[in-house]
Amino acid sequence: MKKAVVLLSGGLDSATALYLAKSQGYEVYAISFEYGQRHDKEIACAGKLAKEAGVADHIIVKTNMEEWGGSALTDKEIDIPSGDENRKDIPVTYVPARNMIFLAYGASYAEAIGAQDIFIGVSEVDYSGYVDCRQQFIDSMENTINLGTVCAVEHNKKIKIHAPFINMTKSEEITLGMKLKVDYGLTWSCYRGEDKACGQCDSCVLRLKAFKEAGAKDPIAYA
Repeated sequence: MKKAVVLLSGGLDSATALYLAKSQGYEVYAISFEYGQRHDKEIACAGKLAKEAGVADHIIVKTNMEEWGGSALTDKEIDIPSGDENRKDIPVTYVPARNMIFLAYGASYAEAIGAQDIFIGVSEVDYSGYVDCRQQFIDSMENTINLGTVCAVEHNKKIKIHAPFINMTKSEEITLGMKLKVDYGLTWSCYRGEDKACGQCDSCVLRLKAFKEAGAKDPIAYA
């Protein structure tokens, strides 16, 4: 069985990517990150999702990106803003170069276990303006990975980055996920780490809008 590394945050997108990889016949290896984010709700969800999906392995990489901050997700001195689905500027929840860092770890993990496929749940359509969720970035990162790995350079075993939702709306993604039997009740998207999702941050606003457009009820609890 061919192997795939799935970047599993514990959120809606990565959960759908996990189940999509499984449906395509991959033996899935999940990788999650404790990068100094302000709460661990998503990490806990990632563990539950990995167990529910029966992944071959689930590893958690610990980094200290809170040391330099630069984002409301890693610096508790920066307030989480209220959501705005019409926002045009880059929100303060953007974590500098986060997907670049995650994909680099994913590539190292993939090469180590002999996987040639990496799945990431980014979208250019509903992406809060994050620059590292664009097709241009994904293509460039894939090229860089294949210039810097022995498997690609010496053995012609190139690594492919799969971003299956890059041109999908979140509602389309949820519709697909429901067909794949994703338990969205095990996911967490809220930027705030309270007992219940706030329903007001960018991530919650986009998520609630997507479930409504998909004609489905979001199974998680909101304040």
